[in-house]
Amino acid sequence: MLQLNVDCLVFIFNELLDKKSLHSCLLANREWCRLAVPILWKKYSWSNVDETVCFNKLINTILFFLPSSSKQLLSDNDIKLPSTILSKPPFFNYIDFCKFPKSEVVRKIIGIVLGNFSQQDKKDLFEQVIYKLFVSQCKNVKEVIWQTSQPLSLFPGSSTCFSQLYSLSIDLNYVDSDVLYEMAQICKDLNDLEIRYCSEDLPGLISLIDAQRNLKKVSLYTSIKRRTCEGISRALARKRDTINFLYLNLHSTISPSFLTSLVNLTRISICNEGNYEYIQEINRFQQYLAISEFPNLQSIGVTRLSCYKELAMLIEKTKGNILRVFIDATNRYAQNTGMLIKAIAENCPKIKFLYTYIEPNDFIHVRSLLINCRNLEEVIFDSLNIFINNNIGDELLDNFTKFSPSSLIDITISGDWKYSIDALELFFESCRERTLFNFDIIHNSKNYITECHKAVVRKYVNEGVIKLSNCK
Repeated sequence: MLQLNVDCLVFIFNELLDKKSLHSCLLANREWCRLAVPILWKKYSWSNVDETVCFNKLINTILFFLPSSSKQLLSDNDIKLPSTILSKPPFFNYIDFCKFPKSEVVRKIIGIVLGNFSQQDKKDLFEQVIYKLFVSQCKNVKEVIWQTSQPLSLFPGSSTCFSQLYSLSIDLNYVDSDVLYEMAQICKDLNDLEIRYCSEDLPGLISLIDAQRNLKKVSLYTSIKRRTCEGISRALARKRDTINFLYLNLHSTISPSFLTSLVNLTRISICNEGNYEYIQEINRFQQYLAISEFPNLQSIGVTRLSCYKELAMLIEKTKGNILRVFIDATNRYAQNTGMLIKAIAENCPKIKFLYTYIEPNDFIHVRSLLINCRNLEEVIFDSLNIFINNNIGDELLDNFTKFSPSSLIDITISGDWKYSIDALELFFESCRERTLFNFDIIHNSKNYITECHKAVVRKYVNEGVIKLSNCK
């Protein structure tokens, strides 16, 4: 019988998409079992966390691999391990194959073994023992979410465990500067760095950023404390050649001054979780955004922030490669929405997805958008304000009727604008040759969509002109 070589089998096993198929490979023969076990454990290490029986079996397997010194330390501190721990060595060192556990997994192990009402010092000791086990046994870990006060980078085996780290999320409510400095000595090839709750310039964090040779994605999340971190901002600026994706929470303490340095950004996502309480911060950010240049930008996402003018200025300085623009503002009285649509129409010929707020005065720019951007697949237009003008939405529908590219098959428009039945029918008739995959209405506080409008939509759904709609 002709046998596939090991590399082919490993490739095939890695491509299996469900646990059941991969599990069946264990039963074929010893060779398949030997190759499938590491893949199965790597993919599904913690998939049974919410299934009590399966997770308890997993815990018993994990605890078997605790070194005798750790077991003795636990015993000396009156921490009793379950009597159900495996008594015989398993065929494989399963810890070696596991994904590095998230903090909630470790907390659940602690809760099951010690109970939720144990003394905190015992929980801390048991947590340390568990993390030490995984750091010593897991090799070349690719992803870690560091949400524990345990000094992972100081544990034995950390250099082997974390040297190939690709993605790191750090919660600075738990992690201090010294252990970050040690991680910087180990981990130098991060592709993705997520920083949460940064409240001050930490030398260790700055060292970690500086140590990275190919840092591409950076995510900066909320901090409650109010102190500007200029040192971290400068460290990020020094990574201008490699960073191409940025998520920025405006409630962050990290100064946005580094924005102007990130000339190789291809994706930027901005979120204002602090609402409009911090006007000075927002204004400062908008100033930096306006003078920044990201010529290779492909995707823009903005949530809970109105900065249409600055975004328009940013888009005008790109090289025409933008594919996606998502603007979800909460300020219904924002200005310069038309300026943004005009900038997109004139500078984004390849764009496929657009979600933004507009007002009727902007409909003329929608015409240019549809004429110039012939790769559009989905548009979502919400309204800034409520208008009572008769059939003011007909101009928008007329633009869609006359100028839509054949690729545009997903359209969502606000119910705040009035549409005549005739204009709606003309629009749907124009879609017969391309078929709308989806047609939706955004229902705000004032909705001018009547039963007659819904009847028209149902008619074209039944005729196959529209596949899906929330308005029927």
